[in-house]
Amino acid sequence: MRQVYEVHDVEEIRSVLMRARREHLKVSIAGKRHSQGQQTAYRGGLVIDMTHFNKVLRLDRKTRILTVQSGATWKQIQDYANPYGLAVEVQQASNIFTLGGSMSVNAHGRDPRFGTIIHTVRSFRLMSADGSVVQVSRTENPELFSLAIGGYGLFGVILDVDLELTANEVYEKQHFSMDYKEYPAFFDKIKGNPEVGLEYAWPSIRKADFLQHLAVYKFVKTDKRPAGIYKLEEESGIGRNRAAFALSRHSETGKSVRWFLQETIADMLSTHIISRNNAMRPPIAFLAYDSPQDTDILQEYFVPTSRFIDFMDAMRRVLVRHRVDLLSLTVRFVPKDPDCFLSYAREDSFAFVLYVNVPLTEDGKNSAQAWTRELVDEVIANRGTFYLPYQLYPSQEQIRLAYPMLDQFFANKRQYDPDEVFDSGFYENYRMPRSKSTASFSFGVVRFQRVVADHTDSGDDNVAD
Repeated sequence: MRQVYEVHDVEEIRSVLMRARREHLKVSIAGKRHSQGQQTAYRGGLVIDMTHFNKVLRLDRKTRILTVQSGATWKQIQDYANPYGLAVEVQQASNIFTLGGSMSVNAHGRDPRFGTIIHTVRSFRLMSADGSVVQVSRTENPELFSLAIGGYGLFGVILDVDLELTANEVYEKQHFSMDYKEYPAFFDKIKGNPEVGLEYAWPSIRKADFLQHLAVYKFVKTDKRPAGIYKLEEESGIGRNRAAFALSRHSETGKSVRWFLQETIADMLSTHIISRNNAMRPPIAFLAYDSPQDTDILQEYFVPTSRFIDFMDAMRRVLVRHRVDLLSLTVRFVPKDPDCFLSYAREDSFAFVLYVNVPLTEDGKNSAQAWTRELVDEVIANRGTFYLPYQLYPSQEQIRLAYPMLDQFFANKRQYDPDEVFDSGFYENYRMPRSKSTASFSFGVVRFQRVVADHTDSGDDNVAD
């Protein structure tokens, strides 16, 4: 990038945009920079680092509405809300990310009662490429509301946000073991239950029952209030947990050992009565890993709840055939999201979050792209989608089969930002030349069936504008 700006106030943000317009430069917007799909960078462009634009502005305790700047992390929000007996409704499993970044990817969480983050946002202010600021909500500029949340920074800079909070409930954690084919019926009994605050499943990564056995965790409201229950906890045992996790890289024996530790001893040692704020501060520092040979990446796929077993079977076949080094898989429920324009949950869905180790060699990258595209074909065959913040492995055709509204999304982006000041590697990679008709990417049933059955890659899928 040409330059990174650490901004602290609205005028500093505006001045970056004015420079970009004067010098015909592109602008990308960054939070904690954990996206892998080049959403926060454009080669030769300017980057607005929002992490210092992070003040909590006010809290309406009666309505539970917190007004906060978009660079604030979920940890900051939790630290502020906890003394008032309040907690976040939706965030990623970890609290290290910024509010603005989470809005830009329309993140989801582990609470089966809530959907994606768009449902917890009342309103926000958005700065356009010309430096003007507009109020955005479901009643003011409603189209921008659906576009900018889940808009990957392509419509403007999210400034301050009116965010809904909820009660800092206390839960009792319950652990269940089951065959994966039992899970849909198990979850049907949880879905819609207001007493269940959080829920997720971990499929086995050991070879003996790979993705066939589940450890399921349910957090149920309780009246128990042990001493210190509301005190916010910080991550501990980082070195121990990092060593245990490292066992599973490149080793089937290590995976079996870690799974045994995870399902038995780790569960016995963990806290079973926990506040919502602490349950939404799970350990993550132990995942830090740095190697010149390989790296750990995330991927995420969404399929309708009715296709859970079919997709699990298909995913298992792909991962086994390609000998993918799967370190972890988490299954979470995501309710249907009709509000976000680029919605990834167009039906009630299960999210499959894969944590994978991949080589950094060219062969390793090519292999990762190959098995990723096979997984994408399987998810499309099951009426599903894939999450966009990750590697740009899916082809032009695949992304449009999963997101048939993508070219209209890009057209809307050019309507609100005609000079395309806001740009990124993601947008550069997947946008179509303006002269090309998007009709060839229609989502007809015949074309859908042909792609699933006969999809082949023609090589470089990058499309220059």
